[in-house]
Amino acid sequence: MALSLAQISGSNFSYQHRPLAECFDDLAEFGRTGVELWGIAPQLHVPWLSDAEARAVRREAAARDLEIVCFTPEQVMYPVNIASPDSRLRAESIAMFRRAAELAVEFGAPKLFLTPGRGFESEPEEVAWRRSIDALGEIAGYADRLGLECLLEPLQRVESNLVNAAADAARALDEVGAPNLGVALDTVAMAVAGDDVDGYFELLGERVRHVHLIDGAPAGHLAWGDGELPLETILSALARHGYEGWMTVELFGDGSYAFDPRPVLERSLGAVERALPA
Repeated sequence: MALSLAQISGSNFSYQHRPLAECFDDLAEFGRTGVELWGIAPQLHVPWLSDAEARAVRREAAARDLEIVCFTPEQVMYPVNIASPDSRLRAESIAMFRRAAELAVEFGAPKLFLTPGRGFESEPEEVAWRRSIDALGEIAGYADRLGLECLLEPLQRVESNLVNAAADAARALDEVGAPNLGVALDTVAMAVAGDDVDGYFELLGERVRHVHLIDGAPAGHLAWGDGELPLETILSALARHGYEGWMTVELFGDGSYAFDPRPVLERSLGAVERALPA
């Protein structure tokens, strides 16, 4: 099955120092119809955002013919850790995701993005693993009652000591046992872990339900052309496995993209368009 440029969604990653409306304007001008919302302060900070404000964001997107395809609250840089050995931090982190699920409904987003958290480096991995699995099950269960799907993204080892590779994600999904929990394939995390698209689909199949499509060296979350990942190979493999979901261009880099995100986004979208298999 052929991939389509219509599957490429944008996001406010790298727009954190600009009004959210500028991101929506640029995505609409570049012909995107899907946007993944990054829940970052001051634009969309989960503890502050009201239902009415979330509905206003939904209207702003809809006015530009943008569908909000996923809500991704910040959960790596902020003090959010569902596997924390600190019971207060863990409880507050789970509560944050429950609130994020409620906001996703107000946004009209069908998916809520999750990461596994991390334990202390000095404690047995299985202890932290169990805290993560139990929390993922609680969050996915709450999201399911709201009619949402959830996505679990493997992280780089510097970000998590629990779920880094496709095999870790498959084990986590099996142990959580929630039908509404799938996996987000991040091309940078995939490359850093030594995985590839074929390996993800061999282990996870239809449970691959979202993609973060970015370049890296192999890390970095770079614009396409600034790294070394094989874009054409990645897209060909996704097409070969019949992937039909969204692919978000998630741009961070070293932070400099945020100075002027528009040309970086345009360059990446152009690279993806040229690399799509016929």
